[in-house]
Amino acid sequence: MNALRLATCLVALAAVSGAHAQSPAATLGRTVGPTRQVDPKVPQPGQTGKVFPLNSSWVAVSLNGKPFSGERPSFRLDDQMRATGFSGCNTYATAAYPLREQALAVGPFALTKKSCDKSAMAIEQAFLVALRSSGKWDIEGRNLVIRTQNGGELRFERSL
Repeated sequence: MNALRLATCLVALAAVSGAHAQSPAATLGRTVGPTRQVDPKVPQPGQTGKVFPLNSSWVAVSLNGKPFSGERPSFRLDDQMRATGFSGCNTYATAAYPLREQALAVGPFALTKKSCDKSAMAIEQAFLVALRSSGKWDIEGRNLVIRTQNGGELRFERSL
């Protein structure tokens, strides 16, 4: 009985292999099977000339032209579209997606619950609002510039 099952399996395998070899894709030299789908929302090299610098770290320089003082906020976006950093008092994590035409979408934040003095909390609030309302991004020399939807500008410099 086992020999009969083995023979049936081999015949079925040969039929599938033969049908696969005769498929139009196989005769054209293309590979058949699952392929990686490209997310049309994420910019690909060559579409805008710039691709968001994933896996790089940035330290905030200024917000709307006013320089940050003290311990400055930071931003890092990994290849899984997770943004993390220091916001002036707490650390944060969020999802961030570079979109077509150098747009940037930032999701709601998960924050630690550290309490700081009023000035640090005000800096943190302004930084998080600017980052959350981001509209466009650009690379200018060594700087990452995020322009907010209401006309503000958050400027970062690359960090080590």
